[in-house]
This record gives sequence, structure tokens and C-alpha cells, in this order.
Amino acid sequence: MRLELRRAGIWLGLAAVMALVVILIQPILVILAGLVFASMLDGGVRLLGRYLKIGRGWRLLIVVVLTVLFIGLTVYKTGAGIVIQFQQLQATLTVQFDRLSHWAAAQGFLPGADDLKGLAQQAMGSVGKLTSWIGTALGAITTLFMIMVIGLFVAMEPKLYDRGLQWMVPSDQRAEFAITLERMAKQLRRLLAGRLAGMAFEGLFMWLALALAGIPMALVLGIITGMLAFIPNIGAFISGVLMISVGFSAGMDKGLLAILIYFGVQTFDGWVVIPLVAKKTVDLPPALTLSTQILFSTLFGILGLALADPLTAMIKVAMERNSERAMETSPAPAPNPPRRRRTRAKKA
Repeated sequence: MRLELRRAGIWLGLAAVMALVVILIQPILVILAGLVFASMLDGGVRLLGRYLKIGRGWRLLIVVVLTVLFIGLTVYKTGAGIVIQFQQLQATLTVQFDRLSHWAAAQGFLPGADDLKGLAQQAMGSVGKLTSWIGTALGAITTLFMIMVIGLFVAMEPKLYDRGLQWMVPSDQRAEFAITLERMAKQLRRLLAGRLAGMAFEGLFMWLALALAGIPMALVLGIITGMLAFIPNIGAFISGVLMISVGFSAGMDKGLLAILIYFGVQTFDGWVVIPLVAKKTVDLPPALTLSTQILFSTLFGILGLALADPLTAMIKVAMERNSERAMETSPAPAPNPPRRRRTRAKKA
């Protein structure tokens, strides 16, 4: 009876843990985002350590000051502009899809105009969610502040929190857990370094190309493109739709130039920048990346979409380490016994 009660307690405990995870998923995602931000700070501290032989605290202070200046400048330049542009984008897409539906119905391609309009409204659901999320500026700023505070505290003393996580693991598994945790942190730093490099490239080149083409709000569009480049595939699509909509609002020639600039930068980024960055960082399969982004965005919203790639990279490292450990602990196959050669008896 004692054994059965223990088993029942384990199952009830697992069910309670799963229920708590479902209920507390948003705070858990905020904590995970803070750990990702701490990894970014730690990567900057390690990079400065190669060139500046000063204490870790001073290097962290330099990284934090530069990060705060960048975020403050971005919010100052694009804070109200992002909301207005996404509202204009949603209205522009609604009008364009309405016109397209009426044209398709007039040509006999569709039995009615409501079909394509309904599909358009479904396709614009993600844009509407993003617009509503950006509209709640107070909640977004509070969440961002909490993420930065958590990341800053973790980056100040990473070994302290590393030991705390190891204490939560059984003593006979702590050494293996420490190895896996170190590999996950290294992989996360490499992934974020590659993403930051891609963000800087896309934002800078998009701003320069749009400015040379005379498209309005080139700086704002460049900053938005660079920020959305943190989320591959989906971020590039959102920034492209926004850029092309702004281009066509200034005229047909500007819209065509915006399309050419978008495909030119994305093609160069996909064929040159991403392969070069992937050699030095984490190379996740595109289908796996897109699948996890769709899954996490559906389950957890915009924050889950932003954390899809880091979580996928860490899960991949854990699974690879588990496979390596299984191969190390598995008994080696016994060598085959040597085969005896048959010799013919010599005739007397």
C-alpha cells in the first residue's frame, strides 16, 4: 500500500506541475526571456574581455550602458511611429484585399467577394495581434523592464545561479547536468551573436537602400527590419509587407523600388550572410525553425514567437548530449573471434 501511494503521489505531482506550467506560462516565458537577455549580456562581456583587460563588472557596465542607449534611441525614434505604421498597414491590406476580392468576383474567379475577404482577415490575424500587443505600451514596457532586470542580475553573477540550478538536480546527476548546462549556454551565446549580426546587417543595408531610393521613413523602416530580423522567416515577411506598403503609399515607382530592395537584401542575406554566420554559430534547419515558430506563437503569443529559436537550440543541445551519453554508457560490442584458416592436409 505504501508503494502504491508513492506511485500515486508521483503521478499527482506530475499533474500538478503540468497544471502550474499551463497557468504560469507567461511568467515562465518572461523568466526565460530574462535568461536569453542575460546570455546576450554575457556574450558581450566575454567579447570585451578579449580586448579590454579589466574586471567583469566594468565590462558588464559598458555593455549595459550601450544597450540602454540603443533601446532608448530606438524607442525615441520609433515608439509612436510603429503603432501608426502597423495601423496604416492593417487598413491598407484590408483595402487591397477588398479590391482584389471584388476584381476576382467580377472576373468569375470566385463565386463571391466574401470568400477572399474572409481569407484576408484570417491572414491578417497575426498582424492584428501584433498591433494590439504594441498598442498596450504600458504592459510591453513593464515586461521589457522585468526581462532586463532579470537578465542583469543573472549576468552579474552567473555562477551563483548556475550552482543554484545544479542544487535542484539529484547529486548523482549534477556533473552531467553541469556539462549540459555549459553547452546550452555556449550554444545560446553563439545563436544570439549570429542573430545580432544578421539584425545589424539587415537594418543598416535596408536603411541605406531605402534612403538612396527616396522612400519615406527609411530610418524607421531600417530599425524595424533590424529588430524583426531576430525572428527569422516571419520577421522578414512582416518587415517586407510593411516596407512595400509604405513604398506604394508614396507612389507606384517607390513601391516597385521597395519590392526590388526587399528581395535584393533578403537574397543577399540568405545566400551570403546567413551561410557565413551559420558556420560560426548555430545552424538550425529552416523547416524545424519555422515549425517551432508557428507552434510557439500559437501557444504562447508574441513572446513565445521571439523565444522559439533559443528554446529550440537549447532543446537540441540537451538531446544531443543525451545521445552522446547513451553511446558512452552503452557496452561496446564484443569483437568477433578470429576465423580459423582451413589448411589442406599434405599428401604423404
